[in-house]
Amino acid sequence: MSLNQTPSSDRIHIGIFGKRNAGKSSIINAITGQNLAIVSDIKGTTTDPVLKAMELLPLGPVVIIDTPGLDDEGPLGTLRMHKTYEMLKKTDIALLIIDGTAGITPQDNAILTKIKEKEIPYIIVVNKADLSDLSREITAENTISVSTVTGENIFQLKELIARQVPESSPQRYIVADLVKPLDLVVLVVPIDKAAPKGRLILPQQQTIRDLLERGAISIAVKETELADTLERLGTAPALVITDSQAFAEVAKATPAEIPLTSFSILFARYRGDLGIMTDGVCSLDTLKDGDTVLIAEGCTHHRQCDDIGTVKLPRMLKKHTGKNIRFEFVSGTEFPEDLTPYKTVIHCGGCMLNPREVQARLQEAKNRQVPITNYGIAIAHMKGILNRSLAPLQK
Repeated sequence: MSLNQTPSSDRIHIGIFGKRNAGKSSIINAITGQNLAIVSDIKGTTTDPVLKAMELLPLGPVVIIDTPGLDDEGPLGTLRMHKTYEMLKKTDIALLIIDGTAGITPQDNAILTKIKEKEIPYIIVVNKADLSDLSREITAENTISVSTVTGENIFQLKELIARQVPESSPQRYIVADLVKPLDLVVLVVPIDKAAPKGRLILPQQQTIRDLLERGAISIAVKETELADTLERLGTAPALVITDSQAFAEVAKATPAEIPLTSFSILFARYRGDLGIMTDGVCSLDTLKDGDTVLIAEGCTHHRQCDDIGTVKLPRMLKKHTGKNIRFEFVSGTEFPEDLTPYKTVIHCGGCMLNPREVQARLQEAKNRQVPITNYGIAIAHMKGILNRSLAPLQK
């Protein structure tokens, strides 16, 4: 994805579900006007979920999720269907594609039940209207009959998709609502072995963009230059935002009267639920020998020798608790369906996950009564600066 494109995590995710040969790939190609998906008469052409970021008018930036067939067979088919159901966790709008020559099947009804349980806006798309009058006899709620061959109702389908976005969705900001135009904000960005070459990581990019849109002034420095920068500015910044790994050093260099927080804490509010994650951090103080902590990251990356998730956090937590704690690690789309084996979950900032997937993970933790927090909140708590780092968000 180009750096000039809307990040996938900020795009509406449209999940395409249905049986093999119901016409899922044809529907994707028809509504996008592109040959994004392979169309074949051979069942099971799509063997794994495929995510494609694109523009879909009149909706705007979206991610299209093409999934394997709901009637896939054999051991591999079972695994593929499991992956298909997993995609519901990140789906903002679901399209259930029905083969108009066959009608609604038990597999269709099964996933429709899950879609409704998760309260995902959905459309039942009855395909192959050019081949069968049966397609016009299916009149369930939110149903449209289409043909990818003749183009019948494809435009209407795109309009219907756009109408599934709730008009009352609250506007979320990373930091723009915490500062005023022309406020000075200092961003502390460590450049170490874990920093990507030639670019800033996504939370830093998005925070800068949010500040620009607010009309605030942002200055980016390394933690080693922070003290000199604050002294040379001549005016106190309205806020200092740091990478969580440098929290202790930055807190020491930032005068107490200057508000301080971290990118990860801002994203706990932006992507998830700050209250749930703040409450969850208290569980770190009650860990006992033999307890298992799950450390979860929303992306996959090449791990460095001093990786934050697999090395630094476990080291900090063992020092903080003085206990012999066990750790398990997951990354990317992998996240346990059952969290009961864990005493607590420490999650990354979630910048690569869309809000629905973050909320799904928080809900799973809530359902299992397993405390969950995130990297920034956990580090601030263990460094004794959590109250200070939360104060700027409580305006």
